[in-house]
This record gives sequence, C-alpha cells and structure tokens, in this order.
Amino acid sequence: MEYRKVGKWGLKVSELGLGSWLTFGKQVNVEDAREALMKAFESGVNFFDTAEAYGNGVAEFILGQALKAFRREDIVVSTKIFWGGTGPNDKGLSRKHIVEGLRNSLKRLEIDYVDIVYCHRPDPEVPLEETVLAMDFVVRNGLSLYWGTSEWSKEQIEKAHMACRELNCIEAIVEQPQYNMFVRTKVESEFIPLYEKYGTGLTTWSPLASGVLTGKYNDGIPAGSRLDIFPDLRKTLEEEGILTDKTFAKLKGLQKIADELKVKLSQLGIAWCLKNPHVSSVILGVSNVSELKENLAASEIKNRIDEELMHRIDDILKG
Repeated sequence: MEYRKVGKWGLKVSELGLGSWLTFGKQVNVEDAREALMKAFESGVNFFDTAEAYGNGVAEFILGQALKAFRREDIVVSTKIFWGGTGPNDKGLSRKHIVEGLRNSLKRLEIDYVDIVYCHRPDPEVPLEETVLAMDFVVRNGLSLYWGTSEWSKEQIEKAHMACRELNCIEAIVEQPQYNMFVRTKVESEFIPLYEKYGTGLTTWSPLASGVLTGKYNDGIPAGSRLDIFPDLRKTLEEEGILTDKTFAKLKGLQKIADELKVKLSQLGIAWCLKNPHVSSVILGVSNVSELKENLAASEIKNRIDEELMHRIDDILKG
C-alpha cells in the first residue's frame, strides 16, 4: 500500500481508503464494520471516511465503535458537515451548524478530533466569510486538524482561499469529488489550477460509478444490489446519462482489457483512478470483507497499467 501526501501538505493517507456512504447501517453492522476495518488496516489502509448525513448519524456511530480497536495516531479519520437534521439550524454551513454538527459527529465517533472535516456541499445561503471563519475556529480549537470541501466547483474553492487570505484563516487543503472512468472533468481539467496554486489534494469517491464499473448492471438491476436498494441513486445515474447502451458498450471494451490483465473489471476501475498523480486517496465503499479484499488488490494492479494501456482505455472511454 502506498501512502500519499494530501496535495502538498504533510498529512499522509493510504492510496485506498474505506468509506461508509450507503453501506454502514444499511448493509454493514457494527461487527461487519469492525471486521472490514481490521482487514483494511492489516492491508495498509489508514484512512476512514464518513459524514454526519450517512444514515442520519448511524454510519458515524458504527465507524466509531469499529475504530476502538485502533490506536488513534495510526489512523486518519474524516467526516463531512452539511446535512445534520431537520431543524432550521441543523443543516448548511453556518458557524452554528459547523461547530455543533462537528461536535455531535465527534460524540458519535467517540473520538476527540477528526483529521479532516469537509464542507459537504457549498452553501449559497451563508456568507463564505462565515463558513471559512467557522472552519478556522474548529481547526484552531483542535476539533479537526485540517479542513476541506466536497463537491465544490473550482470557482467556489478559489473564492474560499481568497476569503481565508483576506481574513487570515487557515486554508482548505483537500477536495472530495466524485471521480471514475465516466466522471472525469473536474479532476482532470477544472481543478488543474488548484493543484498548482494551492497544493490541493483529492480524496475521491465512487471509483466504480456506484457499481456500474463492476459490470453487474450490464443485464439489468439485480435484486439486493445497490441500485435496487437505493432507487434515488439509480435515478441520479440515469439523469447523468451513465446507465445507457453507450456506457455498456464501453464496459465491454474495458472488460477485454481487464481479461488481458487477468483482473476484475472493478479492480481495473479502481487502479485507473490511482494512476492519476493528483489523487491522494480513492475511497472504497464495500458491503462485505470479500468485496474489500478484491478491491484492495487494485493497489498492486495499478503498477501493471502502463502508458500504452492508459491510452487504450482512454480511446474506449472517448468512443
């Protein structure tokens, strides 16, 4: 397992991390989570990601129980703040919700601090100055060691950095965007100035496009699969134009490359993400230990994907 710096900054995370979106509390209970985290840690994973919104706090609780098996200094834990409840101050990026939301997250996780707290989405209803001052507060007061953004645009991140410099606030070090073979524009084009100007790191999510890059949806939606359990997710993929005949045709071409390498299509998809030097960590979402072991193998497979193979993959994806 390779450990990568988060952008230009000193924090090092395993190139593969373990997330809890959709799985913890829905498909993974405390014992399953403990087993998965132990296997991940034994394989070199030190980065574990969650959010207050995941399972309405249940994912943080389950992760917190599983984390008790580890020495705090040996792991990197991140959470995200935005959707914390139904009350008028229980969501968004006001100072009130950021501080109270993070404190509630820490209670559920049963730890004193997180390593990274993300603004889970931009909040147009709150002045950016209020948000960056609140993030500065939680870092200076030890509730989090670093802060970042998730699913923000380049322009929004740029404005946050400018506000931080004007207000003498600690700046964000990382963005958490979706990144996979079918969702590439932000990471590969839009964010280029951020890497160069601010040393922004990336902890990317959905490397398999919610399971599409496993090939299991090529012939429909199997019962019990993620797109079956979460119809809203299926609707989102349909709206994004991912569940199309064109996509499934590309998957056939990608499967041929996977077969040549004698690996799973899912392993190829994750390894492809790891080939991007701007990616600090690829966050995996798994429902069982068997799936985790399979996906962790991508760490070794990436070294077998040379420049010629990357060009072939690119040609398929552009087709």
